[in-house]
Amino acid sequence: MSSLASPLHLPRPALSPLVLACLAATWLVWGSTYLAIKFALISFPPFLQMGSRFLVAGMLLAAWMRWVRRAPWPSARQWRHAFLVGALMLGGGMGGTAYAEQSVGSGLVVAFIAVVPVMMAAGLMLWRVFPSRLEAAGIAVGLGGVLMLTQGAGFQASAAGLVAIALACLTWTAGSLLSQRRTPLAPGAMGFASEMLCGGLVLLAMAAVHGEYATFAHQWPPAPVAVAAWLYLVVFGSLIAFNAYMLLLAQASPGLASSYCFVNPVIALLLGVSLGGETVSGYEWAAAGVVLVGVVLLLAGRRPAAA
Repeated sequence: MSSLASPLHLPRPALSPLVLACLAATWLVWGSTYLAIKFALISFPPFLQMGSRFLVAGMLLAAWMRWVRRAPWPSARQWRHAFLVGALMLGGGMGGTAYAEQSVGSGLVVAFIAVVPVMMAAGLMLWRVFPSRLEAAGIAVGLGGVLMLTQGAGFQASAAGLVAIALACLTWTAGSLLSQRRTPLAPGAMGFASEMLCGGLVLLAMAAVHGEYATFAHQWPPAPVAVAAWLYLVVFGSLIAFNAYMLLLAQASPGLASSYCFVNPVIALLLGVSLGGETVSGYEWAAAGVVLVGVVLLLAGRRPAAA
C-alpha cells in the first residue's frame, strides 16, 4: 500500500489565524451588538442612535480608504445604489431593529433576525434561482420557527415591536438582494463606507421626523453606559465586525462566512438573559432552536454549490 493518502481522505487545511479572528468577530461581536443597542437606548433614541453610529463609522472608513488606501470615490451611479441599499438595509433594517428593541428583548429580536438567510433564499426565486431540496426544507423550517416565535410572550406583548422587526427583516433582505443583483456598490470597503454614509443620513432624517432630537436634548447628558454602548457599536459593530465579514467572504467558504447566522442568536439570548435581565420562556427557546435548525439546513444545502 502506498503511504500517500487518497485525495478523498486528505485532512482539511487548518484555518488561518486571520480567519479564526474574523470568525470570532462575526460570532461574538455581532452577537453582542444587540444587547449594546439595548443599553444605548437608555439615552439614544433608536433612529438617532443608529444614524449617528453609521454616519461616524462610514466617515472613518471612507477617510481610511480614500487617504490611506488611495481608493477612488464611488461614481454617481454607485452613490445612487448606496443610497437605495443603505436606506433599505440600514434605514429599514437596523432602524427597525433598534425600534423593536424598545419593547422586545434583544435575544428574541436577534432570534427573529436569524431567519434573514431563509428569506434571502426565498427571495432569490424572483430571479429564478430556485432552492435545492435541503434549502427548501430550511426555508420551511425557518419560517415555521419564526411563526412559533411570534406566538411567544415577548412578541405577543408588543405588536409594534413585532411589526418593526418583521419590516426590518424584509427591508434588510430586499437591500441585500438588490445589492447583489441590481444595484452593486463600489468595490471593496469603499462600497460599504458609502452604504453606511447614505444609510446614516436616512436614519438621521427618520430621527428628525420622529422628533428624536428634542428627546435626546431633554435627556442630555447621556448616561455613561449608553455612551460606552454607542462607541462599542461604532468601533466593534460597524468597523471591525463588518470588515471581518468582508474578509471571510474573500478567504473562506460561503457556509463558514455565514455561520454567524446561527451563532449570533445563541450569543444574544445568553447575553440578554445573563447581562440584560431579559426573560426568555422555554417555548421561546424552542422556537429559536427551530429557526436555527432551518438556517443550518439552508447553509448545508448551499455547500455543494459553493464547493
